[in-house]
Amino acid sequence: MKLANEHGDGWGLATSADIYKEPVAATKSSHFSQEISRHSSTGALLHFRWATPGLAINQENTHPFTRDGISFIHNGALLPGDQLDPVIDPSLLRSVQGTTDSERYFLYLVTEIRKRGFVEGVTSALRYMTSHTNYSSINCMVMNENHFIAACIYNPDRIPDHFKNQLDYYFLKFIKRDGEVVVGSSGWNQDGWSDIPNGSILVVDRATQNYTLQKIK
Repeated sequence: MKLANEHGDGWGLATSADIYKEPVAATKSSHFSQEISRHSSTGALLHFRWATPGLAINQENTHPFTRDGISFIHNGALLPGDQLDPVIDPSLLRSVQGTTDSERYFLYLVTEIRKRGFVEGVTSALRYMTSHTNYSSINCMVMNENHFIAACIYNPDRIPDHFKNQLDYYFLKFIKRDGEVVVGSSGWNQDGWSDIPNGSILVVDRATQNYTLQKIK
């Protein structure tokens, strides 16, 4: 749980049918172990938050974010946080609950997914963001009932000062074991796992657990 101590500004878990999140460190939560053990699903997103300086630590800013049967988590920062507002569907923008760039990032994905479908929508949004936005990282994991996508897209020279000594801070790795694809960020032992190259996405078919790596940037 060392990672949860470093990323101690909140934690959350989203499965195919449920979500639970708290704006406290998982290591200080009286509910973490219970929630992890009681959820059973063919897909899940688990997030430990390290808040961008200046952003509130509260329920509304805690990941995952969910809408339309889609769940989303993000590690990184868009600077400024509202730069995607002009391309987010106005009805979605009016529904913003928190103050994070991550929530707006998610709503832009939903905007594109509604237009193009899940995989094409996420791909289209990421391609736009790599060329039209200012970011340290747009690493994310996003899931619906049919697919799971992990995006590894970051600027290696913009690791947060707090983690400057962790040169692998934005790395994402994956492994297929026991017939299931698992993706994780750095910060814990991942011997034998494969890298998702920077500028790429991993797309997983949840029914078959078959996957592809696609270049975005």
